[in-house]
Parts: sequence; C-alpha cells; structure tokens
Amino acid sequence: MSVTTATPASPRKDGRTPQSILPTLLEMQGWSDYALLDMGNGLKLERYGRFTIVRPEPQAMGQPRLPQKQWDRADAVFTGDVEEEGPGRWRFNKQLPETWPMKYGPVTFNGRFMSFRHVGVFPEQAAHWDWVQDQVQQSGRQLKILNLFGYTGMASLLPAAAGAHVTHVDASKKAIGWARENQEMSGLSDKPIRWICEDALKFVQREVRRGNTYDGIILDPPKYGRGTKGEVWDFFTSMPEMMACLRQLLTEDSRFLILTSYAIRASFLASHELMQEHLSGLPGSIESGELAIREKDSPRLLSTSLFSRWCNPEGAQNK
Repeated sequence: MSVTTATPASPRKDGRTPQSILPTLLEMQGWSDYALLDMGNGLKLERYGRFTIVRPEPQAMGQPRLPQKQWDRADAVFTGDVEEEGPGRWRFNKQLPETWPMKYGPVTFNGRFMSFRHVGVFPEQAAHWDWVQDQVQQSGRQLKILNLFGYTGMASLLPAAAGAHVTHVDASKKAIGWARENQEMSGLSDKPIRWICEDALKFVQREVRRGNTYDGIILDPPKYGRGTKGEVWDFFTSMPEMMACLRQLLTEDSRFLILTSYAIRASFLASHELMQEHLSGLPGSIESGELAIREKDSPRLLSTSLFSRWCNPEGAQNK
C-alpha cells in the first residue's frame, strides 16, 4: 500500500524526464509470519514465525505499550553494536534451532540468527515484493528481472514464482547458498533463476559491455561492502557509477527500477535526484520516500529504510 502525500512535480524542460512523485510512504501489509509487537526505549519487540525477538532500534524513542513481562518472554535478544551494520551477538532464553521455517505467499524460507542483528529477511520489503509481483502479472509476458545484492533471495523467488526470469547477483557464496536452499524449500527449483556470485557493480559493467537489457531491476545495496575479489562498495561513492550503468540496462520498454537504502545519513531526496538525473529520457514516473512497518494493534509506524522507484506502466506490455 502506498500513500502519496504530495502533488507530482512537472518534468524539466530540457527533455523528457520521468514524472516526480514525492514523498511516498510504503507500508507492509498483512503478513501472518511477522509482526512488530511493540517498540520503545531504543528497542523493538518482533515476532518472526514462532519466535519473538528483541533488537536495538534507535528510532523507537517513545515508551513501550506492552508490559515488561511480555518483553522478558522473548526467545532471543540481540546485544552489542546498535549501528545497523555493526556486529553483535544473540542471547537466547532457551535452546533454539539453528534455522526455522517461515512463509510469504508461495515462498518458504529459513530464518537464522545472524551476527548483524537480522534473521535473513527484511519484512518492510514486502511492500516491494507485492508490487513487483503485480508488475510481472500485469505485463502479460515473461519479464526479465535483475536482482542485485540479492541476499537470501526473497526478491528473486517471488517474481520467479509469478512467472519472471530472474538473474540474482550477490558477492556472498553463503547468501547464495541460503537463497538456493529457500528455492528448494519453496518447491521452485524448476523456476528460471540464474544465480551469480560476483561483485554487483562488476557484473553490471559486464552486462553493459554485452549490450544486455532488463525489464526490471531491483537493488538493495549495503552502506559498505566488499566484492568477491576485494572490491570495495561505498554507497555514496559507488552509487552514481552503478546508476549510470543501470540506465544502460534499461530501455523505453523496461518496466521498473527499485533502489532501497539502509543505515545511510541521507534523505530519500538524494536517491530520488540521482535516479531522476540518470533516467532522463525515459517515460514513466519516479516516486521516493520511506518503507515503514505498523505496530500490531497500534497506529504507531516505524520507518525502516529509504527507497526510490521508477515505474513505466506501459513498458514490457505483451511484447
């Protein structure tokens, strides 16, 4: 569900530019295997499948709603670095399995307690997952989608299940192994997914040289990262080059480009203007804003990340 809270601006006069929509709030809707139960005092209480966990959340500046005893019953508590990219450790209140199954639509996947405070899935991304599946189904043909920094594969498996051909790129062999494990668990081994273990920018540069194009591109880059051969990724210095390459992988018949950013000290306006600059000449619109999760049985919202999304509804239409 998206809520547009501003009137679209007019295109610049120096040529065709995607229409600008600012700002947009995308809220995750209705997932039985996840809930934000409570938040406050710099922490959040969540349920992932059958387990409840407590993690740091600097934006939870208010007071918790639920009694302390409910927080104390959490199965796992993350302790350590409160930075989004920082390491730490989990404290378990009872013996828990190394993995446990969860489900979203046609995809079944394993959760794991990772040292960087997550469990292998980012629930707020469900707003993008649903939207991409809609694009695949509405196009009337098989879309060719590129998923960069694909991690455990949710944004690859869901469009593949809807009928798309997906190229999944991640620099981590472990992450790709996890994603393929999720593919097998979901009964989607026959779906057309190409798994590529490589630095995302290097892969994109090679695709440009090959003259390849895509109907849709998804990227969820980290603030910092390293490629398979030690390549350094820095969001602010690497993203302009990445966007310039991605423009060459898109045509007027392409349908979408989605960029999500976490843990960066910037406004969504930064990615919006970058996308607007590089996608000049394409039809459609660019909307930017925040991804958010609503607390269960409460009106409170938690902002989790920033996004910019180009959409060309007429692209890849029964071609």
